[in-house]
Amino acid sequence: MNSGAGKVAIVTGASKGMGRHFVDALVGQGWQVAALARPSAELDLLGAAYGDKVIALSCDVSASKAVADAVAETVARFGRLDLVVNNAAAFEPFLLDSATDAQIEGQIALNLTGVIWMMRAAIPHLKASFGQIVTISSESVSHPFPMLGVYAATKAAVEALSAGLREELRGEGVRVSVLRSGSVAGSTASAAWDPAVTQEFYRRIVASGHAAMSGEPATPESMAQALLAMISLPPDVSADLVEVRAARSGLPAGAKAL
Repeated sequence: MNSGAGKVAIVTGASKGMGRHFVDALVGQGWQVAALARPSAELDLLGAAYGDKVIALSCDVSASKAVADAVAETVARFGRLDLVVNNAAAFEPFLLDSATDAQIEGQIALNLTGVIWMMRAAIPHLKASFGQIVTISSESVSHPFPMLGVYAATKAAVEALSAGLREELRGEGVRVSVLRSGSVAGSTASAAWDPAVTQEFYRRIVASGHAAMSGEPATPESMAQALLAMISLPPDVSADLVEVRAARSGLPAGAKAL
């Protein structure tokens, strides 16, 4: 069943990790997708993988003009917009008292301000299609991890933003949802972390119990199925906030080494 036939989605942070699996799942349901991410070989490959079903657009979502241009190009190419998946996020552990301005500002710009820019640009088109916004949040909102305080704060902020926007758009036929994600396998974010910081982060989350709380990471394919379930609901109901966490006990890969 191609439940997305004739519909168009934007997925941010689409070139790798969970975002790439969101694109795969949507295309599998018949959607046409604009895959947004910063320039990379992975983004180029994604654009070539699906022919005219996917357009790969280089876009730094922390830049308002870049976001507005990407939304406009999506609608110009596909003729409409039905869904936005705000997935792009910066995820880097640091101690607040030793964090740089760039680390703090970068997480806020990508994780919060970028979501605002995308919502603002997409809303007029979503009103026309009676569409939906799904913003990816994190289990760290309810269980903030050590060294991820700023990250958790940005995710709490997008949940509050979504709640406010939901009330603004409720009479317009636009659904606003949050998918609060637990630990997911396959992330490449930690590859760019300083090794000493990485070791300290995992040491702290093991000691605090957060690693065990998080559990054995779920697969990104399973998280993509959760997204499909949220957007397939009848239009007279909304999944305002869905938390999907690892069902199995265990530890994240980096914590197992300890």
